[in-house]
Amino acid sequence: MDQAVRELSYAQAIQEAMAIAMETDERVVLMGEDIGVYGGAFQVTGDLVERFGADRVIDTPISELGGAGVAVGAAVTGLRPIFEFQFSDFATLAMEQIVNQAAKMRYMLGGAVSVPVVMRFPAGSGTGAAAQHSQSLEAWLGHVPGLKVIQPATPHDAKGMLLAAVADPDPVMIFEHKLLYKTKGPVPEGYYTVPIGKAEIRREGRDLTIVATSIMVHKALEAAKTLEAEGIDVEVVDLRTIRPMDKETVIESVKKTSRLLCVYEGVKTLGVGAEVSAMIAESEAFDFLDAPIVRLGGAETPIPYNPELEKATVPQVPDILAAARSLATGSR
Repeated sequence: MDQAVRELSYAQAIQEAMAIAMETDERVVLMGEDIGVYGGAFQVTGDLVERFGADRVIDTPISELGGAGVAVGAAVTGLRPIFEFQFSDFATLAMEQIVNQAAKMRYMLGGAVSVPVVMRFPAGSGTGAAAQHSQSLEAWLGHVPGLKVIQPATPHDAKGMLLAAVADPDPVMIFEHKLLYKTKGPVPEGYYTVPIGKAEIRREGRDLTIVATSIMVHKALEAAKTLEAEGIDVEVVDLRTIRPMDKETVIESVKKTSRLLCVYEGVKTLGVGAEVSAMIAESEAFDFLDAPIVRLGGAETPIPYNPELEKATVPQVPDILAAARSLATGSR
């Protein structure tokens, strides 16, 4: 029987995924600062503490290093913890546990253990939270062997990829853009998974490929509608997973369109788009290119507090339109 589909917000989809995981597997526990009675910094955990109790929805002290360490240790000893950082920026305080412990333990112990921990990172700009609460650090963790790094862009994927992450034997880092929490979309009831490591073509086209991540998928789709009226047919690829990256889908798209625009919110230098560009340059798709690859990423600056300056530091729809028009028409 097909699963019924409802409209849920991105945040509701995540909460539903966590509830299903906890209902179906008693090893699943939630950890993080203020995730219990308060319901999480962005109210994503909601009333889960009332439903599952404080022994499974655990408020941790204000110590990201300590909380992440407990989560990693719990994973190694048989639990399947989901650890929430209040902001992705605070992962900087827990890099020892993420990079040197969670990512390395299976290798260091010769495959004798797994580390099935999920870490959730509310990320990105747009909330006026300024330089220390607005960063996009997915490329940092995507650089680390042993970690899987995902960026769901829709409520459907937010639920399905979280459930896939909980079932995964290795550490999975989930970057959730804060502006997506209130966006809505169709989400099936019950349990389902969306595969980690598989991109999704959100819109098919023939003139230009835009590879986008997270909230930039929506901005790329909005730009594609405008460009369609101008006779430019854009294919939009939602990368979804930063590591392991779905090279095949991107390569085949670029071979079809012969042009590539990478759009991501993280700082342009050494960002996700840099890896996508290098991957295409090293593949058979390079011979199909009719124009140089273009990267459209965040500005080389901390995120400002001022809302207009904040917008100016990350790609917006007009920026995507300008880059796509130039690339498609050869007017660079």
